[in-house]
Amino acid sequence: MAVLFVLFIVIPIIELVLIIQVGQALGAWNTIGLLIIDSLIGAWLVKHQGLGLLKRSRERLQKGEMPSDEIFSGIAILFAGALMLTPGFLTDVFGLIILIPPIRSVAIAGIRRNFRSRATNTSATWNLETWNSEEPPDDDGRPFGEKDN
Repeated sequence: MAVLFVLFIVIPIIELVLIIQVGQALGAWNTIGLLIIDSLIGAWLVKHQGLGLLKRSRERLQKGEMPSDEIFSGIAILFAGALMLTPGFLTDVFGLIILIPPIRSVAIAGIRRNFRSRATNTSATWNLETWNSEEPPDDDGRPFGEKDN
């Protein structure tokens, strides 16, 4: 819930404040131009990195390897592209940071490590003793085979 509050309330308010401050310093038209230019540059960077990623993915597939690193990088680049196309300076900075390959690699490694630890903790908490070995009930709640005659 707190994450959604930050994503949908706090970040847009910060973006508006930044846009207003830049607008006061540079003027409205210059600020709009700057937002358009950084969105275009972001779109170009996303396209350039995405095409390189597709090329590496094809090469790995031709070698018979699974391009899992490229898949995760592709998701990160897609996310960076969405941030870059969102109007605002803060989201553009985060999008640019994600587009830096070494930073993206570290972030992906952290996400994988977090996912593995959550998957391990979830599977370790299953209580197999409560598993019901009896036949599952029919729709009417009776076990299979017990029908009205």
